[in-house]
Amino acid sequence: MTIKVLITRRIPEEKRSELLPLLIRLRKRATSRPGYISGQTLQNYEDPEDVLVIGSWQSVDSWIAWRDNPERRALQEEIDRLLPAKTEYKIYQWG
Repeated sequence: MTIKVLITRRIPEEKRSELLPLLIRLRKRATSRPGYISGQTLQNYEDPEDVLVIGSWQSVDSWIAWRDNPERRALQEEIDRLLPAKTEYKIYQWG
């Protein structure tokens, strides 16, 4: 069953240039993973530090395999060290 993964981050303006290369690497790696369908990154119009990523995956199992991948975990740890709060994840499915 197709799922949506909502990933939220608070990205301070002064950390953007440092975070951007890490986020690009993370996205590039995700696109080659089995089960990845698409991704979209949105910035809150009223609060530019509030960033939402919406990922579409073929199944919860395909997302979990990527979420738990050691390479992804290492990149995520680098990202979280630069953020004021840890990245948050929510998984949504229909039916």
